[in-house]
Amino acid sequence: MSTTTDPAQAPTAAPAPSAQAAQPADIEVPRGLKGVVVTETALSDVRGLEGFYHYRQYSAIELAERRSLEDVWHLLLLGELPDAAARAAFHARTAPLRRLPEALRPLLPALAAATKEAGPLAALGPALSIAAADRGIRPLYDTAPEQRIEDALFATALVPTILTALHRLQHGEQPVEPREDLPYAANYLYMLTGREPAPAEARAIERYLIATVDHGFNASTFTARVIASTGADLVACLVGGLGALSGPLHGGAPSRALDTLEAIGTPDRIDPWIRERVLAGERIMGFGHPVYRTDDPRSRMLRGVAEGFGGDLVDFAVEVERQVLAILAELKPGRELHTNVEFYAGVVMHLCGLPSEMFTPTFAAARAIGWSANILEQAADSKIIRPAARYVGPPVPQPVPSR
Repeated sequence: MSTTTDPAQAPTAAPAPSAQAAQPADIEVPRGLKGVVVTETALSDVRGLEGFYHYRQYSAIELAERRSLEDVWHLLLLGELPDAAARAAFHARTAPLRRLPEALRPLLPALAAATKEAGPLAALGPALSIAAADRGIRPLYDTAPEQRIEDALFATALVPTILTALHRLQHGEQPVEPREDLPYAANYLYMLTGREPAPAEARAIERYLIATVDHGFNASTFTARVIASTGADLVACLVGGLGALSGPLHGGAPSRALDTLEAIGTPDRIDPWIRERVLAGERIMGFGHPVYRTDDPRSRMLRGVAEGFGGDLVDFAVEVERQVLAILAELKPGRELHTNVEFYAGVVMHLCGLPSEMFTPTFAAARAIGWSANILEQAADSKIIRPAARYVGPPVPQPVPSR
């Protein structure tokens, strides 16, 4: 059968390339893609000039103050805040997923031993990959949307169990089996310490986890979405996010901020210690943020959580914050440097009994939920993320030298 084409609807030939035509590499973009919009999302946004961020249509800080981690998890992955019945159903759906797969159990001691110096986050990726292979998780490209959600719930529910098991093994202790009757945050602390946490501790960690579940197109979220755009499996995307989060300029800052408090030691040392480092051009961990030009709302909330516990460490942290901000305003006028989430995050986690080597892994346990939501959103768009780079090497073409 033959067909004819309406000349009016026939595609026009593309114009011949011009030597003057702009190429992708000629487009000026800021370093680090700062402020460049690379996609659309219905998940979250950060308004740095306002000091405000949100998950879907709700203030993230208000969610942290009023709702549970499971509620926010439900919101991001399933699109809405649950009512009481949906909350119970979601807990019944996710709590059994906390258990370690039998194929992974005998391998964890070797993974823990191999990464003892690096910490549990270094072994989380391999452990998740083994669990994914055992479950038969397939590439996103080959998986129906409903199965993608099931895979996301499986992986994110398992992350806290793997992290706490690795930490305990690295310290000569046996893993603690998860309890399905406990909420996410309380169960996390229980698996880490072996004791059921006080309600104030569990709630403090839950508020921290909710506040750090997602935060716009940060480096690790963008990394996870780039991998998702290739159609790779969901756990491969999570492992990519973990790699980005391990950097000290991203997820590694809470422990370093607490190290700063310990290094300063006493109130009389705050001013000289901070001035010396600022004048030397060193970064003060816990201060400054690439997006916020006002107070980080997460820092404000966590300062309130810390002050609820009280004590010498909290009083000292508040005084350090006051003096650091004054020194930064004096020595770096106009830079709009404020306290960020990492400063009080370390204090709160320390007060709740978490060792410093578990600060970044705890951040990862929260952020894995946000990554999963972003991965699922990206998987719905089959367009691969493939930007361009500007070549700045020697002029081309050059003749290839003879041997």
